[in-house]
Amino acid sequence: MPTTAINPYLDGNFAPVREEITTDTLQVVGQLPPDLAGMFVRNGPNPQWPPIGKYHWFDGDGMLHGVRISNGQATYRNRYIQTRGWKIEREAGKAIWTGFMEPPRMDNPYGGYKNTGNTALIWHAGQLLALNEGGAPHAMTLPELGTIGEYTYDGKLISAFTAHPKVDPVTGEMMFFGYSFAPPYLQYSQVSAAGELLQTVPIDLPTPVMMHDFAITENYTIFMDLPLTLSAERLQRGEPMLMFERDRSSRFGIVPRYGDNSNIRWFESSPCYVFHTLNAYEVGDEVVLIGCRMSSTSVLVTEDNQTDADGNIPRLHQWRFNLKTGTVREQQLDDLAAEFPRVNEDFLGRQTRYGYAGKLANSPLPLFDGVIKYDLNGETSQIHHFGQGRYGGEAVFAPRPGATHEDDGWLITFVYDEGSDTSELVVINAQDITSEPVARVIIPQRVPYGFHGTWVSEEQLMTNS
Repeated sequence: MPTTAINPYLDGNFAPVREEITTDTLQVVGQLPPDLAGMFVRNGPNPQWPPIGKYHWFDGDGMLHGVRISNGQATYRNRYIQTRGWKIEREAGKAIWTGFMEPPRMDNPYGGYKNTGNTALIWHAGQLLALNEGGAPHAMTLPELGTIGEYTYDGKLISAFTAHPKVDPVTGEMMFFGYSFAPPYLQYSQVSAAGELLQTVPIDLPTPVMMHDFAITENYTIFMDLPLTLSAERLQRGEPMLMFERDRSSRFGIVPRYGDNSNIRWFESSPCYVFHTLNAYEVGDEVVLIGCRMSSTSVLVTEDNQTDADGNIPRLHQWRFNLKTGTVREQQLDDLAAEFPRVNEDFLGRQTRYGYAGKLANSPLPLFDGVIKYDLNGETSQIHHFGQGRYGGEAVFAPRPGATHEDDGWLITFVYDEGSDTSELVVINAQDITSEPVARVIIPQRVPYGFHGTWVSEEQLMTNS
């Protein structure tokens, strides 16, 4: 009898957990720093029902995993993000929506797309938001991880909402964008430090593209019009909705923070795709962007027209855009495969010496076997290895209260041990990254691999609305 192939994103530690638990006393190996106080929360896909059709990792219902740390002790809880789609499928007792890898079901009375909220998190204006770039954010409670509901800024939200908004650490403002199949293909918004959506303006693009991330500097916002295009016409012809078009250049648009389509400047560079940016900043006449660049991508492309064997491998790159001459300089900064880049967000949009990213393992699956610390001034890097058969995720930087150095703090991530089938929260001293973790918090159930997280300090938790 023929056997049915197991979907790798429903197997091993990609497989979902069904139970929502709360544990108030967790075993700690080592010692949690006494001045580390707050909550680490990570988002990720966790389908509540067996999927319909070709399941992709990006499809699963959102689930938050949170570890609260205080006085050297830790507690854990995990909760589904109770979106509209999650509630409808919960009531039906089965999956209703198809995923990214096939056309939406036009006969679905609830609509063709489910906003899972499963991708990332942002803390802004006293509110935690769970994000998925296809729709509105979901407001969540802390520390409970309860779902309040879709967050539309008192009805002012008129676009989708990126999974990667940026908060200026000096002004407290938040910038975000939404992309769309239909014109305007890109809309750009700003939110005040108090949480008021101030304006949304359209930015002209020649064709719709999948734009997952962007960047900010002190005075500018940078958009990436990259050749991973969206096409309803292709879909109607039975061709892939998403396609990487190698004959199209990459374009980077730089616009003043409160600018619009009338004063955006576009710079062309070689074809590439960038899922995630590390940071951006200004120096002299230049705007500098740092991100994880792939020469092409077949991620989410249903028919792989990949001819570049190295295409899907992301590596840290830098672009320098000269606002006076209009020139672009592109440079690879490291040869290691890396993704999920982060900085100390107290310095976002300003020139940083250090950056961090997940070190990709030599695997066809998106597995991280360590954390890379980049010294961008010295053009060197160091690696924290998780160990044999141990894989983690995005490492989030938690600054030490009162720190005077950019790298004074901790890197926090979940790590899964294949040998023992267990998960733990790992806390690494960012100033001594090659050493053993200062603490490992043993989680009472497996934490599936996921996407992006955030650190909410105890001070911020006290202001939670």
